[in-house]
Amino acid sequence: MKLYLYLLLQLVLYTGYAQTKIEGNIRDGQDRALPGVTVHLLNTDLYTASDRQGHFLLSAGTGSEGSLVFSAIGYATRVVPFKQGTDLRIILKTANTELDEAVVTAEKRESRLGDLPISVTSLNAREINQFRLWNSKDLTAIVPNLFAADPGDKRNVVSLRGITTTSYDPAVVTYIDGVCQFGLDTYIAQLFDVERIEVLRGPQGTLYGRNALGGVINIITRRPSNTTSGFAEVSLGDYGLQRYSAGVQAPLVKDKLFLRAGGLFEKSRGYYTNDYDNSRYDRQQAYSGLYSLEYRPGNRWRFSLDARQQVNRNHGAFPLVMGKDDAFAHPYHLNQNAATRLIDDTWNLSLTARYTAPRFQVSSQTAYQQNYRIYSSPIDADFSPIDGITIINDYGRRWNNVKVYTQEFRVQSAVAPGNRWQWAGGAFLFLQQSPVKQATRFGEDGELVGGGGKNFSLINTSTGHNRGLALYGQGSYRFLPRWELSAGLRLDLESRELSVRGDYQADPDPNPVYAYQSDTSARAAFHALSPRLNLAYHLDAQQLLFAGYSRGFRTGGLTPLSADPSQPALYPYQPEYSHSLEAGWKWQHPKNKLFATLSAFYSVVNDVQVPTLVLPDAVTITRNTGKLVSKGIEAELQARPLTGFDIRYSFGYTDAAYDRLKIAAGGAEADLGGRKQVFTPDISSMLALQYRYAFAPRQQWALVLRGEWKYLGKQYFDLANTLQQSPYHLLNLRAGVEKGRTSLTGWVRNLADSRYIGYAYDFGAVNLAPPRTIGATLAARF
Repeated sequence: MKLYLYLLLQLVLYTGYAQTKIEGNIRDGQDRALPGVTVHLLNTDLYTASDRQGHFLLSAGTGSEGSLVFSAIGYATRVVPFKQGTDLRIILKTANTELDEAVVTAEKRESRLGDLPISVTSLNAREINQFRLWNSKDLTAIVPNLFAADPGDKRNVVSLRGITTTSYDPAVVTYIDGVCQFGLDTYIAQLFDVERIEVLRGPQGTLYGRNALGGVINIITRRPSNTTSGFAEVSLGDYGLQRYSAGVQAPLVKDKLFLRAGGLFEKSRGYYTNDYDNSRYDRQQAYSGLYSLEYRPGNRWRFSLDARQQVNRNHGAFPLVMGKDDAFAHPYHLNQNAATRLIDDTWNLSLTARYTAPRFQVSSQTAYQQNYRIYSSPIDADFSPIDGITIINDYGRRWNNVKVYTQEFRVQSAVAPGNRWQWAGGAFLFLQQSPVKQATRFGEDGELVGGGGKNFSLINTSTGHNRGLALYGQGSYRFLPRWELSAGLRLDLESRELSVRGDYQADPDPNPVYAYQSDTSARAAFHALSPRLNLAYHLDAQQLLFAGYSRGFRTGGLTPLSADPSQPALYPYQPEYSHSLEAGWKWQHPKNKLFATLSAFYSVVNDVQVPTLVLPDAVTITRNTGKLVSKGIEAELQARPLTGFDIRYSFGYTDAAYDRLKIAAGGAEADLGGRKQVFTPDISSMLALQYRYAFAPRQQWALVLRGEWKYLGKQYFDLANTLQQSPYHLLNLRAGVEKGRTSLTGWVRNLADSRYIGYAYDFGAVNLAPPRTIGATLAARF
């Protein structure tokens, strides 16, 4: 750390920093001056706003060329290249007439979406609000070939292009403001005050590393500026839905110190009824907070301190019914004798420092994540009214309290339109601590569920220490006017240590009688190389053809202790690797009326990690036993053919099947080769139509009508493909009025009240997706 600070000091003292003045004038389509337009120089921390005459001025040190982003509420965002000495005259059209030019950070630098030689779906703040995206699982079908579902504890299982999350090490990794959400334990899925969501489809191992096997969900929240602004939103609906959010950002010291804070509170009485005592089962309540302090001592430096928290209180986690037939015959009813409250607290903290020089940029990001999750009383594990099996894990804050520390250093070239060569490199380090203690209790009816007795507990204790280091580099070179070659390589090194112990405890004795698994521990080390190679051809300023190869991996590990003696603990399983080829085409209409993409992919996953959920203690045992082949196509279309009329369409087709898959079943080995991948609809399709009619433009009154149609094809929830969900349709409607920056909207989700499986476990437990819900939202910005 001392060496790192010394090098940064040398950069400050000895790096030349020639100043460049960038100025111009911004007008609307009727040649009127536009004040308050935000102007941002890409890949810097330089921002300004136009004055009352539409004039803007930036003092920069990035050389003679660059790109500026112009954005304002009610106007379409534009990206404009500039050269030193050029007099810029910018015309912004209203958002009703043109599409925004999307800027993304998918390759850890700001770029136009149409210039990236990879498949990326981008949603800006306006689109996030239009889709009513409250949780990252709502991205299903909006992103081609993406499926996300809640297994019952508010931790989303995500599948992308047939690569699916099957354990607490995800196959599709989530980043929030550059911080890797390390595992399903510590990530926060609720969305509010978000500026942009980017979904990178396909392996992204070179820049994003471990667990980016299927892709990356990159969430960028709003950053504070010199303009004081804020928002407030209230949503009410049936099933007791209440959702309140508010936030503010303001300069504490102009151009230097900025503050942002926001909060979200949501609750509902749930959809399920527990017939055991005729009570509401899945009553939920949650609070999310965002807090940020940013310091910019000058044009070169930026420091930001960010904190996020999520507090969940779920009265009825895992609303499951044994058997698909029973779940559909008695929808949203279950019968469980052991109801409890899930206490689930998550904190994410990060400190980011960035230094921008004329030719390069250096950044450091230090992050800490923590999750404490327990059941306040035993939770039902046999999903029935008998006193068979319950799970107990409330053993104090020492246990079931996961902590993760991460550190990333990155150096990259400054970006300018005339630069042929761009590069980035860095290092990533992590340390994870996972102390887990959980008891499987066999109650008065324990013999009925195979316990071999009654009124006793099997207590599993494990402590995991994981650490890793990664080094990566990536560069691109435009070797001809229209050709560009990108290549990268990443080396990941990881070490895992796990100690386990198993104890037997008879009721009501508070002390274990004996250890059925004495204290023992094991270590395992893994490494992975993740190369990438892409070739892009710019047909013209609006069209791009690209093709590429990439490799991703999901980390290996050690199997935990379970109550099943046939599943030995501390068995090492290796990382799984994906090799992916893709080719695609992008086209942006010259007048920003239409943006279209088309891509095809072919992926092979070797050493597939196949999970087996061991009951009754709900422990996942993982083995490398398969080979998966996934191939498909994707298409996206955004259009604004008429003033106020928006069209967005996405389509995905995935054929993901196991070429080889052998698992243990019933004391023998079962060959499941040819079976389809789980959590992977073969087709995803989404069409959104919206019309905005300004019926009193001078008073800023407008009417908004919107409809969304989703289609999800056939999918399976178990490896044997016996638990199947047939294709289904979903229809969402919205209608509302706007007055300036205030809106009142009524909405209906799942208008046809379709019944379908939201999530299911391979042992047969089923959770139905939400029924039709109706509500209204009042929102205001200032």
